[in-house]
Amino acid sequence: MRLGTVLPIAIFAALAVALGVGLTLNPREIPSALIDKPVPEFDLPPVAGKPLGLASRDLKAGEVALVNVFASWCVACREEHPLLMELARTKRVAVHGLNYKDAPSDAQRWLAEWGDPYARAGADRSGRVGIDFGVYGVPETFVVDGHGRIVLKHIGPIMPADLETKILPAVAKARAQR
Repeated sequence: MRLGTVLPIAIFAALAVALGVGLTLNPREIPSALIDKPVPEFDLPPVAGKPLGLASRDLKAGEVALVNVFASWCVACREEHPLLMELARTKRVAVHGLNYKDAPSDAQRWLAEWGDPYARAGADRSGRVGIDFGVYGVPETFVVDGHGRIVLKHIGPIMPADLETKILPAVAKARAQR
């Protein structure tokens, strides 16, 4: 066979294999370079109407916590919000919010309408802290151990199965390793 015939067939076969492998991957499981690394250094003012902002030092105080990245303009955030409210009500884990690229009045109104599960919520108006966390979009949720190390990153809205099979087991493991 000639090179002119073999080369296109080889390129097609390589592309077909690459596409086949890509189709087996879960797009919600994007690896994070920050897993097992300290949270980025930050100090955010409180979301409008909240008494407490959020800073990296708050995540190093010995308590395992969730950091939930949310915004009033995020439709998927509404989908997961009842689970966050339930976590806050039952106190299974501390829930903190990182309000991403939101107008202060919109964030305040959103929390008043949907409920406020956050012990602390920082306003990341510029999105800089979100970028430092490696946020691709909202919502995203991080499990942070009591020493301020990120142990899990969850992309997209938290569903009940995610909570039971990924997030709460990561919380339990982080508590056991204190």
